[in-house]
Amino acid sequence: MNVLTKILCIILTYGLFIAGCATVPITGRRQLVLIPYFELQSLSSDNYRQILAKSKLSQDAEKVRMVNNIGNKIAWAAEDFLRENGASDIAGRSHWEFNLIEADKTVNAFAMPGGKIAVYTGILSYTQDEAGLAVVIAHEVAHVIANHGGERMSQMLLAEFGHTIVSKAVSEKAETTRQFFNLAYGASMNLGLVLPYSRLHEKEADRIGLILMARAGYDPGAAIWFWQRMNEAHTGSQIPEFLSTHPVPQTRIGDIKNHIPEAMKYYNKRGGVQDEMPRLCKL
Repeated sequence: MNVLTKILCIILTYGLFIAGCATVPITGRRQLVLIPYFELQSLSSDNYRQILAKSKLSQDAEKVRMVNNIGNKIAWAAEDFLRENGASDIAGRSHWEFNLIEADKTVNAFAMPGGKIAVYTGILSYTQDEAGLAVVIAHEVAHVIANHGGERMSQMLLAEFGHTIVSKAVSEKAETTRQFFNLAYGASMNLGLVLPYSRLHEKEADRIGLILMARAGYDPGAAIWFWQRMNEAHTGSQIPEFLSTHPVPQTRIGDIKNHIPEAMKYYNKRGGVQDEMPRLCKL
């Protein structure tokens, strides 16, 4: 075993050790997290401010209020759920903030570590009502409490380490050989790690999001109708699932239907939208 191979083994062993120390709430999946959460918060907060500074925030008071009200309810439900299930170390570490960005052609929303979430106005035509919007926001809140951002960055760090080792191992080879190994490594990491984990994160956020919206008092069945609308609107633009960062809509809807009974237990227990909840972010 040469020095480079030993280094790679040490990195992988360390990564697996850390992965055993972090667990995704609700799903119980062990995950790889190499970056302290407070560092992720600082980095994501700066990036979030930069994005907002370059974006046009919606001036529609009613829509902005709706995004914040739904976000508050779901964030409160998430924090409450974490405390009830022995994850107090995760509860309270995020500083939740929700913004509505004016971009009618952008059908999207995103979340950053630390509870920084933004919704684009383009997705509102698909959410249609509060329950539909709750599907989107709960999905993004789920990404935050599952620390998918930290896991993704950790995977990128290991991938970079691996690329450095591969590059050094073939540094004395011919140029065509170096190019071949670099391209092969990049393709294998993308198809074997980055894309599969991205789809896993999306599926995980769907499942966790259903539970969070149910605990906040929104019918999780709204997720089916939302994704059916999304599917009908984008039927002709789908790429094969193994090349995508997200599950194809048909897969997604099927998984959601399987998780609806789990989420309905919380919805039936709560019995409707709760209006009296602490405010967790600015309106």
